[in-house]
Amino acid sequence: VQLVESGGGLVQTGGSLELSCVAFGNSISHYDMAWFRQTPGTGREFVAAHFWSGSSYYTNYLQSGEGRFTISRDNAKNTVYLQMDNMKPEDTAVYYCAAGRTTLSREDGFEFWGRGTQVTVSS
Repeated sequence: VQLVESGGGLVQTGGSLELSCVAFGNSISHYDMAWFRQTPGTGREFVAAHFWSGSSYYTNYLQSGEGRFTISRDNAKNTVYLQMDNMKPEDTAVYYCAAGRTTLSREDGFEFWGRGTQVTVSS
């Protein structure tokens, strides 16, 4: 599975941004999909995941993103989204899309990764 992110950019504090991740090579319908982010000198941090349970989907979020971030997917477009609202300067990072077959909200649970898209929130 190849993943290509888009939608990053510069946004002011309190603003919104929607990231997209298009998958190529395989249908994402039965994959677990997630977003991680990384700032210089740190490891990748889990942001949100859209899991496939085998019969339905469920989500999980970084605590600081609860109520502000929404992950969703459109299987017909083979795309996963991350809607980010009420953004804060600490949301500034490179955001990565990931795909895997896991129940873990951890980097090592995901096998496929995109190259990332930069998000910058100005104060």
